[in-house]
Amino acid sequence: MLNCLAMAYRKVLNMAFTLTKERPDSADARLLIEELEALLDPLYAQESRHGYSVDKLLREKVVFFVVHHHVTPAACCGIQFFGQKYGELKRMYVRPQFRGQGLGRLMLNHLAEFARQSNVSVLRLETGIYQTEAIGLYETYGFRRIEPFGSYRPDPMSLFFELEIAV
Repeated sequence: MLNCLAMAYRKVLNMAFTLTKERPDSADARLLIEELEALLDPLYAQESRHGYSVDKLLREKVVFFVVHHHVTPAACCGIQFFGQKYGELKRMYVRPQFRGQGLGRLMLNHLAEFARQSNVSVLRLETGIYQTEAIGLYETYGFRRIEPFGSYRPDPMSLFFELEIAV
């Protein structure tokens, strides 16, 4: 049943990449999340790590997507909706061998369109200060820095961003 649902929501990004809605506990999603955790672990103390575990992604009903290069998992992203107030981007990650190919921008485009279709006009996110490539992507995409939102508290290791999108 899950494969049928995942196949029902499959978007071809270009000839080599496809974006599929998947459960965060799928094998490919878990692999990408584990790689992201391994990347972040030496950079940030536990109290400055705000990424959701796979269990929390499921519990909080985060809508999750995996980008594949042919059959190889290349990137992932998710969005958690807080009513129609805003959608928070979660667990955006592009594997190193697939960076520089525009996947971050493609995922942002997809998440923005997904939010629009859900009648949500604001995207927010938290990222770590050492994620310079991601910060550059968010800023060039049009996100602006904001104060902590939701349950976040000020943290010198975190940056917070917001983007208003037309619905």
